[in-house]
Amino acid sequence: MQRRTFVRTTVAGAAGAGLLAGCGPAQENAGGSGSSMPRISWRLASSFSRSLDTIYGAAEIFANRVSGITGGRFTIRCYPGGEMVPALEVLGAVQNGTIQMGHSASYYYVGHNPAFAFDTGVPFGLSARQHNAWLYYGGGLELLRSLFADFNIVNFPGGNTGTQMGGWFRRPVDTAADLRGIKMRIPSVGGRVMARLGVNVQLIPGGEIYPALERGAIDATEWVGPYDDEKLGLNDIADYYYYPGWWEPSAGLSFYVNMNAWNELPETYKEIVAAAAAEANVLMLASYDAKNPAAYERLLEGGTDIRPFSDDILNAARRETNAYLDENAAADAEYAQLLESYRGYADASRRWFSTAEQAYTDFIRR
Repeated sequence: MQRRTFVRTTVAGAAGAGLLAGCGPAQENAGGSGSSMPRISWRLASSFSRSLDTIYGAAEIFANRVSGITGGRFTIRCYPGGEMVPALEVLGAVQNGTIQMGHSASYYYVGHNPAFAFDTGVPFGLSARQHNAWLYYGGGLELLRSLFADFNIVNFPGGNTGTQMGGWFRRPVDTAADLRGIKMRIPSVGGRVMARLGVNVQLIPGGEIYPALERGAIDATEWVGPYDDEKLGLNDIADYYYYPGWWEPSAGLSFYVNMNAWNELPETYKEIVAAAAAEANVLMLASYDAKNPAAYERLLEGGTDIRPFSDDILNAARRETNAYLDENAAADAEYAQLLESYRGYADASRRWFSTAEQAYTDFIRR
């Protein structure tokens, strides 16, 4: 099947999630009959711990919806990070068929291919809504499907955190010079940029951040935002909480499906997978938008020192980000194609996104 046709079909299937969920007889006719739909059992490995209920919960939402639509004939058992495979090895496990599915942040795997970062997001890039628009209607998903196909994987958007916070620091960082020598947990392109600014970058799974910060193995860390950061207890160890997370203006998660397992699915089940993934994609962001405000207030009431990054830091980081992206594009044609598409969509959409809603938000805050 041509990739362009495949992307159009799966996106259309995702948009029809309500139809799939609400039309039992039509579903049975599509598969012949309810009883003739095959019984299939898959395993899904997440990169996230069960305690991080919003991120990990997206995988459970997905699995429950697939089971519900098929009347329990297609079941997917979810495993938290480290239980089935190591948290940062999910992509490889799906690629080689150890498991049929994974749920992860693709920027964890830039060591395999730097272009994976675009599936999650890059510094000073697209917001969550812009990211979804680029994926579904701006050609992004089609380009990423080509990338993932080289790794024997079919990918589906599977959630987003929204704009993240800038992380926790044991001491203030007022200028770009203050970053030099700090040991910080920060992944992907954000980590590459921080390294260019003199930071000693560490890549640590979410479940290991607290003990690393507690024992002094790192001086600073980013994770997600108020709700998840509070759950990890980061406010009990570090005093200074910065914003915004310029390296993650949005952070898209993805479901990975092993290509061989995908090709063996009945067409009806493929449509159900696409629809369930789209639902999980929407609900993760909605869940964060519901949980972060209360957590933010609790942090403020608890005495957390919440500070904006200075213009000096933001300008230095943006300069190094653009240099890093351009260097990668010069070295790899596939990366250059993705960067051109990503930047093009950002340039085309920012004037609109910064007009009505931004004016409204600014007025309400005043």
